Amino acid sequence: MNPLLSLLPASKRKGMNARLAQHFAYISSQTGDQPLSSHLSRFLCRYGYGRSAESASMGESGQDFAAVRIHKSVCCFVLCDGVGLSYRGDFAARYLGSSLLDWLEEGRDLSADQLRMHLERLASTATEELNRQPLGHESGLMRSVLEDKRRQGSQSMYICGRIELPKRGTRGRLRLAWQGDSRLRLWNGTEEISELFDHTFSTAERWSTSRGPIGGKPHWYERSIPADMAMRLQVYSDGLSDLDPIREPVPDEQIQVLLDASHTGGLDDDAAFIELQW
Repeated sequence: MNPLLSLLPASKRKGMNARLAQHFAYISSQTGDQPLSSHLSRFLCRYGYGRSAESASMGESGQDFAAVRIHKSVCCFVLCDGVGLSYRGDFAARYLGSSLLDWLEEGRDLSADQLRMHLERLASTATEELNRQPLGHESGLMRSVLEDKRRQGSQSMYICGRIELPKRGTRGRLRLAWQGDSRLRLWNGTEEISELFDHTFSTAERWSTSRGPIGGKPHWYERSIPADMAMRLQVYSDGLSDLDPIREPVPDEQIQVLLDASHTGGLDDDAAFIELQW
């Protein structure tokens, strides 16, 4: 049996066998919630999405965006947190996230410098697309204010990565990149090693449709993956900050409680969650 099967509840293991899906794709809907769900292949992937109580009650899109693509032994993922005070943070999160996912899947010349150049080039095409987005039915002073905000650009923070599992006789590769204050956590087996990323998270760092990366250069982390090492990677936006002090694996139902936030009348902020184990 695939060793990752033992990490799933018995109800989810039922019916799973050696013919596990080799391809998987998840893209969050910003107009609805995604209950905590799991996918098992050579990776165990858990993912979920929840809009803030305010966004849900007003029928607005969430500012977060999350996506995962798995093709056999390669997994690419992205989690973006749109900046609400910018113009259409939901647009920036979706546009940036989709582009980063495509860039990671191509897998050519992946490096911090190449990422920076990609994000700088992306700003011009994003601005063109943003300018095509309708302003709505506002007129007069309100329309002038919105036009000015649109000129200043739409912004988003992000975490993204590409995981290449070890093949016979060779090690795998893990690459991660980020700007902003979304959570990025990593475990070797049961030992959390997230201190590797200490002092690299700041709300002043993000990507802008008008300026590209701002507040600093993208942070980049790269390492090999030994064949005999179990690892766990967890990324989530600040709507799930209650997870911050928890170092042990969290059951599905407890993460769902945090996504529902029924104990507090709904989420104070949008929440996106991705966890990968291999």
